[in-house]
Amino acid sequence: MLELTLLGSIALLLGLALWFTVDSDDDDSNGGIMQPIPIPVRRSY
Repeated sequence: MLELTLLGSIALLLGLALWFTVDSDDDDSNGGIMQPIPIPVRRSY
């Protein structure tokens, strides 16, 4: 039982490490999907 718990803990830690090191689109490397999009605004005077 201890071996199974240890194996699960190691797998969880490796999964978390992989998840945090994956390059996301919202950092400043080449923009990605988080680029600002111009939104037209109606102005009534």
